[in-house]
Amino acid sequence: MTLYSCCLILLLFTWNAAAYGPNQRAQKKGDIILGGLFPIHFGVAAKDQDLKSRPESVECIRYNFRGFRWLQAMIFAIEEINSSPTLLPNMTLGYRIFDTCNTVSKALEATLSFVAQNKIDSLNLDEFCNCSEHIPSTIAVVGATGSGISTAVANLLGLFYIPQVSYASSSRLLSNKNQFKSFLRTIPNDEHQATAMADIIEYFRWNWVGTIAADDDYGRPGIEKFREEAEERDICIDFSELISQYSDEEEIQQVVEVIQNSTARVIVVFSSGPDLEPLIKEIVRRNITGKIWLASEAWASSSLIAMPEFFRVIGSTIGFALKAGQIPGFREFLQKVHPKKSTNNGFAKEFWEETFNCYLPNGSKNSPASTSFHKGHEEGLGAGNGTAAFRPPCTGDENITSVETPYMDYTHLRISYNVYLAVYSIAHALQDIYTCTPGKGLFTNGSCADIKKVEAWQVLKHLRHLNFTNNMGEQVDFDEFGDLVGNYSIINWHLSPEDGSVVFEEVGHYNVYAKKGERLFINENKILWSGFSKDVPFSNCSRDCLPGTRKGIIEGEPTCCFECVDCPDGEYSDETDASACDKCPEDYWSNENHTSCIPKQIEFLSWTEPFGIALTLFAVLGIFLTSFVLGVFTKFRNTPIVKATNRELSYLLLFSLLCCFSSSLFFIGEPQNWTCRLRQPAFGISFVLCISCILVKTNRVLLVFEAKIPTSLHRKWWGLNLQFLLVFLCTFVQIVICVIWLYTAPPSSYRNHELEDEIIFITCHEGSLMALGFLIGYTCLLAAICFFFAFKSRKLPENFNEAKFITFSMLIFFIVWISFIPAYASTYGKFVSAVEVIAILAASFGLLACIFFNKVYIILFKPSRNTIEEVRCSTAAHAFKVAARATLRRSNVSRKRSNSLGGSTGSTPSSTISSKSNHEDPFPLPASAERQRQQQRGCKQKVSFGSGTVTLSLSFEEPQKNAMANRNAKRRNSLEAQNSDDSLMRHRALLPLQ
Repeated sequence: MTLYSCCLILLLFTWNAAAYGPNQRAQKKGDIILGGLFPIHFGVAAKDQDLKSRPESVECIRYNFRGFRWLQAMIFAIEEINSSPTLLPNMTLGYRIFDTCNTVSKALEATLSFVAQNKIDSLNLDEFCNCSEHIPSTIAVVGATGSGISTAVANLLGLFYIPQVSYASSSRLLSNKNQFKSFLRTIPNDEHQATAMADIIEYFRWNWVGTIAADDDYGRPGIEKFREEAEERDICIDFSELISQYSDEEEIQQVVEVIQNSTARVIVVFSSGPDLEPLIKEIVRRNITGKIWLASEAWASSSLIAMPEFFRVIGSTIGFALKAGQIPGFREFLQKVHPKKSTNNGFAKEFWEETFNCYLPNGSKNSPASTSFHKGHEEGLGAGNGTAAFRPPCTGDENITSVETPYMDYTHLRISYNVYLAVYSIAHALQDIYTCTPGKGLFTNGSCADIKKVEAWQVLKHLRHLNFTNNMGEQVDFDEFGDLVGNYSIINWHLSPEDGSVVFEEVGHYNVYAKKGERLFINENKILWSGFSKDVPFSNCSRDCLPGTRKGIIEGEPTCCFECVDCPDGEYSDETDASACDKCPEDYWSNENHTSCIPKQIEFLSWTEPFGIALTLFAVLGIFLTSFVLGVFTKFRNTPIVKATNRELSYLLLFSLLCCFSSSLFFIGEPQNWTCRLRQPAFGISFVLCISCILVKTNRVLLVFEAKIPTSLHRKWWGLNLQFLLVFLCTFVQIVICVIWLYTAPPSSYRNHELEDEIIFITCHEGSLMALGFLIGYTCLLAAICFFFAFKSRKLPENFNEAKFITFSMLIFFIVWISFIPAYASTYGKFVSAVEVIAILAASFGLLACIFFNKVYIILFKPSRNTIEEVRCSTAAHAFKVAARATLRRSNVSRKRSNSLGGSTGSTPSSTISSKSNHEDPFPLPASAERQRQQQRGCKQKVSFGSGTVTLSLSFEEPQKNAMANRNAKRRNSLEAQNSDDSLMRHRALLPLQ
C-alpha cells in the first residue's frame, strides 16, 4: 500500500513537473526551499476544450512586467539573506517560483507541486526512491497576488499547514482563521481601505455614487464593506455592477450602458487591473467622460489602466496606494538581469524578448502568436497583436536601461517591498528557530524545532509569534488574524508635461492608527480633476440645500434624492444640506431667511407708541378736568348749588375720580411685578369709592324727599359722619377682596410666547380670573344699586335732578363694562391693557361729565341760578306740586262722594293756592310786571293736572333783613290740607342743607 501511494504521488509530481518546464519556473537549490507565486502573465488564452484528445495546459498570454519585478524582489531578498553573516548563518535558502498567469487554475497547478513534494518527504521514501535530484520540501510560500487566487491556494496549503505569506491579497475574507489557518500577509486588510473610500466621499460631500467590483473574492467583499460604510454616512449607491476580465462583450456593454445613463459621477471600483481593462476600453470607445473614479489599491497604479490614451476618460482618478518602501541595492539588481546570467530564472528569456521585442534562439517564440512589445507599458499586447509577422533576433547586448518599462519603475516600491518584507518575515521566523534555546521554545515543554529538519507547521507557529524590525526601522508583527496594519497613500492621476505619461501624484494619506475623524488628510491644492480643473465635481442626487432649508424626502427615491424645504417659522439651519431644522431658543425667532435666530420682538403698551401716547393724554386730560372741577367746587364751596350737592361727598367723589384716571396709567408701560399687583386693586378700589359716594348721595336725597315727616332719626341718618362711614364700608369690602387676591394669587409680569410666534408679549398674569371677576362684579353691583336709587330719584326738584345725570352716568358705566367683557376676552397681548384703559377712561369721563359738568356750567356761566331763592323756589315748588296733587285727589274724591249723596259742593281750602278749573285770572298782570313781582317777592309756578291748573306763589325775603316777614310768608304759604303739611315738612328739612 505504501509503495502504491509512493508511485501515485510520483506520477502526480512527474505530471505537474512536465506542465512546468524549465522556462516556466525560477528555481534554485538550498537547505530550505521557499515557494513563490507571481503573475508573470495577465491571463490565459481562451481555448475550447472539446475533450476529443488529451487536454493540454492552457497558454499564458500578455506579459506582466511588474509581476516579473515582484519575482525579482523575492530572488533579491533571498540572495541578500544568503549573503548576510547574521541572518541564518551557514544556512542557504533556495526557491521554487511559478507563474500563476493571474488565474486560479495555474496557481493551483503550482501549489500542487509544493504540496506533492512535501507529501513525498513526509512519506520518507528515500529507501525506495533513489532520487539524485531530490529537492527539499517547501516550508513556506510567498504569494499570491489576487485575493481570489490566494483564497484557492490558502484552502489547499491550509490542509498541510504550509504557511502562505501574501504580498498583495487584501480581501477581508482571508482574515478568517477558521477557514484559512496558514494564511498571513504583508498588506493591510481591505476593511480599512473600504472605510477610507467612504471617508473620501464624505470629505468631498458626495452622496450619489456607483460601484463596480470584480466578481471574485477581492471585489465582492471589498464593495460589500464599502456599502456598509456608505450606509452609515448616508451615501447612496445608484448602481452596483460586477465585472471580470473573462466577461463577454454583451455583459460589458450592459455595464457601460448603466454607467452612461447614471447621474452619479463618482464610481467606486474594487477590482484588479486585468478585470477592469475591458470595461475601460469600452468606455474610452464611447468617450464617456466626466466621471470620477475612486480606485482600490489593486488598480490605482496599474499601467494597464493608467495609459495616456485612457486619460481623457479616467483622468479624475483618486486611488489608494500602499506605503512605499526602500530596498537598498534593488535598482542595480534589476539592471543586472540577463538571460545568460540568470540561469536560475526561467522567466528571464521571455522578459528579454518582451522588453526588446526580439527573440532568443533555442526556445523563443518566433511566430505570429508571439506577444508583441508595447513600449512604455507594463504588459505586452495579447497574442496575435503584433504588427510584424516575425521578431528580429536578440543580440544579447541590449541595454536594459535604455528601454522604459514598468520593470524599471522603482521610484515607488510598494508591492515589491511587500514581497521583500514577506521573504524577510519567513527568514526571521527561521532565525528564531535557529536561535531557539531549549526550554524556551514555542512547542511542547518549551522544546525547539530542528532547523535542519524543520517542517512547515513549525515555521507557521513561529510566524504567528513573529516580531522584528525591518530595514526601515519599523516593527513587524502579525496580529491574531495574520494581518499587518499599514497606512495608505492617496494618489491622483496627472498627465506628465514632459513625456505625456500618467504619473501618480501623492495628494494625501490615510492613517489607520489615528482616531476616527482624524485619519484622512487630503491636500486639495494638489488635486487635478480631469487633469486640469481645481473645482471639486458635483456628485449628488440633488442639489445642496442652502442654509435656511432642510432636506425633504421624495417618496419612492433614495434618501440622497431629496427636495429642499424651507425651514418653518421659529426654526433655522445654518449649514448646507441640513437634514433637519433646529428650533430657536424660547426668546428668539428665525430671521427672514431662516439661517439664524434673532431676538423676538417684545411688545407691550408702551409710553412711546402712538396708542399709548393717546391713552396717556386722555388720562392726563381727565386728571386735569377733574382737578379743574375740584378747584371750581372749592372756590365756590359756599354757594347754594355746591351746598345742595353735599359738598363734602362731592370732594370725595372728585378725589375718587382723580384716582380712577390715575389708575389707568398703571396699565401703560412695561409690566413689572409691582405694577401688575397694583393696577387692578387701584382701579377696583377707585371705582368702588366713586360709586359709593354717588350711591350715598343719591340715597340721602331720595330718603329726604320720600320721608313723610323728617325726624331726629332721619337727621342722624343723614349726618355727614354716617355718610362717610357708609362710603368706607362699601370701599372696605373691595379692599378685602383685593387683599385676599394679592395674598392667594398675586398677579405678576408674564412673558407670553404663545400668542404670536415672533413676538413676546409682556403682559400681566392676573393670578386669578375669579378674583378679577369678583372685583369687577362687586363694582358693577354697587353701580346697579346706585342706578336703581338714581332712577327712583329722577323726578326730584330741578336743582336736585342730578339723579337724572347719575342715571345716565350709570347707563354709560354699564355700557362700557358690558362691552369690556367680550372685548377683553377677544383681544390679546398689549391690547388687553389698552381695552381696560379705554374702559376706565370712558367710565370715568362719563361719571365726571354727567355729574359735574352741568353744575360747573351753572356756577361759571349762569350765576343767577346759583342763588338761595332759586334753590328754595325749586324745592318749594316740588313740595307744593306734591301737595297740590294730593289736594286735587281729595277734592275729586269728595266731589264724587257728594254727587253720589246728592249734597252740595264741598268747601275748598282757602289759601294762596287758587284752583282754577277752566278759568283764567280775571286780572292778569303784564308780563314785565309779573316778572318784577316774582323777583321782588319770590316765585310763582303753575302746576297742571288733568282736571285743571294750580298756580302757586311763594315769597321770600332775606332773613337778615326781615326775619319776621319771612316767618309770616311761611305761614301764608302753609297749606290747610294735611298732605300739604307733609310736603312742607320736607321743604323745612331741606332748608338747612341749602
